[in-house]
Amino acid sequence: MIAPFEDIPVRQDMQAVAFYNVENLFDLKNNKHKHDNDFLPGSIKKWTHKRYQNKLRKIGYAISNIGRRETGKHPSLVGLAEIENARVLKDLVTSKHLKDYNYNYIHFESKDERGIDVALLYDTKTFKVTHSKAFAVVLTELDGSIDYTRDILLVSGVLDNENVHVIINHWSSRREGEKETEFKRLASSKKVSDIIETLKSKNDDAKILVLGDFNDTPQNDSIKRLVDDYGMYNPMETLRSFTRGTVKHRRQWFVFDQILVSINFFRSSKNEFEFFKANIFDEPFLKLFKGPYKGSPYRTYAGPKYQGGYSDHFPVYVILKK
Repeated sequence: MIAPFEDIPVRQDMQAVAFYNVENLFDLKNNKHKHDNDFLPGSIKKWTHKRYQNKLRKIGYAISNIGRRETGKHPSLVGLAEIENARVLKDLVTSKHLKDYNYNYIHFESKDERGIDVALLYDTKTFKVTHSKAFAVVLTELDGSIDYTRDILLVSGVLDNENVHVIINHWSSRREGEKETEFKRLASSKKVSDIIETLKSKNDDAKILVLGDFNDTPQNDSIKRLVDDYGMYNPMETLRSFTRGTVKHRRQWFVFDQILVSINFFRSSKNEFEFFKANIFDEPFLKLFKGPYKGSPYRTYAGPKYQGGYSDHFPVYVILKK
């Protein structure tokens, strides 16, 4: 692969914060407590060591270049979704394209039935973790049964001498229908709002970033309530078009992957981070380059068929500038 971002000067006054749903990053070991049977060497998907290493290399390459056009360097913070466990995170940060970047990670095991979690990668040279906690979202189905989805991860820390709080999400999918599953995403939204309220009760001027694959668009109530009621700004509202989004379903683009920032990132200050820009990281190397799905995310699998790509989602990112 040829690096598309050569000779870009490093901007010490800028940091990129990214989010990436990496599409089923599972290891090769069977865990009887997780639904990982599709991702084993003997499974229908034939999840082999070679395919696992290829996935790590490609995801690492993508992450290393997010925001590089603007900052000249790798992102300082990267929220991740669809991570099986800490082992795959360790393998990811020591993979070919990330091993030189001082990444560490925060991860908690959740009770998600698919066995996938969220996590945070952070550059230890620019971000110091002061606190981290996972918040369970427990859902009650219409028949009264309990449904466990991914935890919401809060990581607080110091980014280039400034306190920030990062809330990482992967909300329930629309697989059984948008309206039928809406209550699940609204429950996750309520949990995020509770976290924001707690942070602001301790410091009314807390700087907060909410990242995630929300399985909802900026126009859905679950997202709009965070903007309207909790002092968040959503720069992703204007990024979708008929030819652009973060995920494609039935030939239609959606912006399910988003980063919201608290409005105090718009306060002008010489010594504090301000919001500079937001974008979808949809570089050509992340796309299918031919066929009926040309331009869609170049994914690892299409059903049981191995494609050998990156993910079925494009990453998103924001640039913060001092």
